[in-house]
Amino acid sequence: MPVKSVVPKQRKRSSCVNLKRSDLTMKAMILAAGIGSRLLPLTESKPKALIEIQGVPLLEHTIRYLKYHGIHEIVINIHHFASQIIDFIRQKDSFGIRIEFSDESNELLDTGGGLFNARAFFDDQQPFLLTSSDVITDLDLNELYRCHKKNNPLVTLAVKHRESSRVFIFDKDYHLCGWHNNLTNESRIARAVSDSKKIAFSTIHIINPALFELITERGCFSIIDVYLRLAASHNILGFEHDQSAWFECGRVDNLKLLNQSPEIQIIYKKYHRLPKLT
Repeated sequence: MPVKSVVPKQRKRSSCVNLKRSDLTMKAMILAAGIGSRLLPLTESKPKALIEIQGVPLLEHTIRYLKYHGIHEIVINIHHFASQIIDFIRQKDSFGIRIEFSDESNELLDTGGGLFNARAFFDDQQPFLLTSSDVITDLDLNELYRCHKKNNPLVTLAVKHRESSRVFIFDKDYHLCGWHNNLTNESRIARAVSDSKKIAFSTIHIINPALFELITERGCFSIIDVYLRLAASHNILGFEHDQSAWFECGRVDNLKLLNQSPEIQIIYKKYHRLPKLT
């Protein structure tokens, strides 16, 4: 499926140096195609990415967060109420940056299939960022990027010690070794490890485009399955960011707390350049 483009009226770039917040020139993909079943009944009439937290659509926050860090080229995959997302981006004049769409209207492709379907967007042979649209965090993407550039793994995964039904398994040097489901006690081991760490995934990745040549899966598939298949023979690293705030916004049962969170107000004020929300 072709990638569709929405071009802003005017696009500005920063000329700052020394890899400050506005110098992170990676491209990025936002995963926004999901049905949002855990947010029913809200997602019966709109996509999950347009659910509002403290008056701000999740997708808008994600775009402003990426733009704050200097990312000015973004592709968004769309499926559920796809036209609403396209219209929203157009109404915002693409937030003054380049935003394109990877259309999954005919088939929802999951995280791995969605990324592979949009691979033509990442044509500069540079590392890029992949994130979901349903998290709010103040993770410093510059630190994540520096870690990736220093170690040059195939993928760097942002991870945080927190309660979660599913966790990644790493060795002492944060090489990905497996995955564990805390509810079912199922484990998937990619490489043997004795001194392991179990840490929850923050759904933010930095990926080398060499990954595309290693993806043999087709159609609908999870990117996590790809990582677990490759972890035995390729360097996939975890980046721990325990000092960062991180909120999952994909469940209807925690929306009330999120809408009252002062931490989210602080995050919005930082990344949106808005006055304090009340």
